[in-house]
Order: sequence, then C-alpha cells, then structure tokens
Amino acid sequence: MRVKILGGLLVAILAVTSIAQAQSRTPVINQRQRNQHARINQGVRSGQLTRNETHNLRTDERRIQDQKMRAKASGHVTAAERTHLRHEENRTSRAIYRDKHNGRVRQ
Repeated sequence: MRVKILGGLLVAILAVTSIAQAQSRTPVINQRQRNQHARINQGVRSGQLTRNETHNLRTDERRIQDQKMRAKASGHVTAAERTHLRHEENRTSRAIYRDKHNGRVRQ
C-alpha cells in the first residue's frame, strides 16, 4: 500500500514539475534569436555591417536575452511578456535589415 501511495505521489510531483517547465519555455523566441544572430554574423562576413552597427545590434540582442531570462525567472512567461519580447525581436529584425541595406560598408 505504501509503495502505491509513494509511487502516485512521485508521478504527481513529476507532472507538476513538467507543467511548470513547459510554461517557461520560449522556443519561438529562441529560434528568432538564433536566426537574427546568424543574420548579424552574415552581415559582418559580407561587410554589410560596420563595427558600430554590429555592436549596436549585438547589444540589442543581449538586452532581449536579459529580458527573456527575467521573464523566465518567475517560472512562468506570461502572454504580455511574450508579446513584449516578440515586439523587441521585431524591432531588432527591422534594425538588422536597415543596417545591412543602408549602403555603409565595413572599412
């Protein structure tokens, strides 16, 4: 009887833990960060981004990463936090495009 109770308790704890982890996952944001990091690196390799542009874009990406980690710290990323992170990613994406296509080249 004890084994059944302890087994059931263990299963319940594992279920609650997995639900909590699922609510703090941000796979869409993670993929966007990887894509934008690759776009910045490609711009550096091709010479489309100057040193200052690269520095500013990487600073923006670090800021977004910090915001994401703060949102995850509570154990649950709310819809408002996800919307804010998505907005910041959109803003940085437009900045990457503008900087890569503004005619300035790396010296």
